[in-house]
Amino acid sequence: MTLEILTPERKLFSGEVYGVQMPGISGSFEVLDRHAPLVGALKAGRVKVLRDKQAHSASYDIQGGFVEVLNNKVTVLVEGATAVE
Repeated sequence: MTLEILTPERKLFSGEVYGVQMPGISGSFEVLDRHAPLVGALKAGRVKVLRDKQAHSASYDIQGGFVEVLNNKVTVLVEGATAVE
């Protein structure tokens, strides 16, 4: 599936991923390939991008925002984010 993480200033991430874990306002959740359509609110926390099944990942600390899952594409719109090394 395709993932984009966007802030008002720039595109932080764009590419093909295996899955993504996010901090929803009601608790953390994960989106994998072919997930049902979804729109949700995100609270401040950490987004973990699962690049493949071998546990290669990248993490981003986000402020709040929203996520949309539609047609095997995940769009994360956040107020601010920084990559975690």
